[in-house]
Amino acid sequence: MTEHWQQQVSLKPYNSFGIDVKAQYFTQAHNDDEVRDALAEAAARQLPVLVLGGGSNVLLTGDVQGLVLHMASRGRRVVQDDGERIVVEAEAGEPWHPFVQWSLAQGFAGLENLSLIPGTVGAAPMQNVGAYGVEIKDVFAGLTALDRQTGELREFGTEACAFGYRDSLFKRQVGRWLILRVCFALGRALRPQLDYGPVRQRLAEQGIEQPTAQAISEAICSIRREKLPDPAELGNAGSFFKNPVVPVAVAERIRASHPGVVAYPQADGQAKLAAGWLIEQAGWKGYREGDAGVHRLQALVLVNYGQASGAQLRALAQKIQADIHERFGVELEMEPNLY
Repeated sequence: MTEHWQQQVSLKPYNSFGIDVKAQYFTQAHNDDEVRDALAEAAARQLPVLVLGGGSNVLLTGDVQGLVLHMASRGRRVVQDDGERIVVEAEAGEPWHPFVQWSLAQGFAGLENLSLIPGTVGAAPMQNVGAYGVEIKDVFAGLTALDRQTGELREFGTEACAFGYRDSLFKRQVGRWLILRVCFALGRALRPQLDYGPVRQRLAEQGIEQPTAQAISEAICSIRREKLPDPAELGNAGSFFKNPVVPVAVAERIRASHPGVVAYPQADGQAKLAAGWLIEQAGWKGYREGDAGVHRLQALVLVNYGQASGAQLRALAQKIQADIHERFGVELEMEPNLY
């Protein structure tokens, strides 16, 4: 219903970069019916639709023509519990980190490594978000999405989502699927994922030998706060570039001239390079052009120091991409979606 639509609304509060661009039309959806009504009205008026959740995986490079639909649905519930395995369901508009903290407070383990990631539940499967050795696909138990082409609801299992590294069917089929709610398979028994050295080290510093899920979450939160800026204080979208996966021969070529290169062997025989290491070696860490810059503590994070435009941040990202390709022969791919 268009009486709930607003015109020329600033999207600064709705994207974690804090880019001040305007939406031609803006509305919020708190449930499935409001989603359907908004999409139907936009279709009748032949307006494009941009769906936003937490706005932590987008870079807005100009005013948005058409309708911006902000997912504001809330709700989280246990849908299965056999005493060991618990399936919890959350609405797409639920903020991610509070949802993780809620699950831990219930005594459910599984999401602790994904603590303090910005964004919403609905966006998490799109990017197959991951951190400290765990990805969404590892705890995924299904989702409900609206097919914007047919108007039908569809249930997705893990295989149908075609999860990849920071990738999924939903990211590749841009504009077709609107995720409404997501289920996660958690457990009462902790199966700690502590392959990343900094997490083990932080727990050891705290004298914790048998960590709980809550202790792991707190350790990861403390590490992330030290390394990554808070979007509420300094506009950013977290890691701006994917870690490139390259043939082992490419990694070894780089190692020959840069013995300290950070590379992780992959199951398919390739190597994943640390994009942040490459960017730091190239001298971009702490670099700034006006209010667009590279964070002084984490080279993988582009930041808005206040008044940067999305176009300025995109231009900076493209300069970094070109430099890394020239120096190392490696292509860096941006993580956020550009609009």
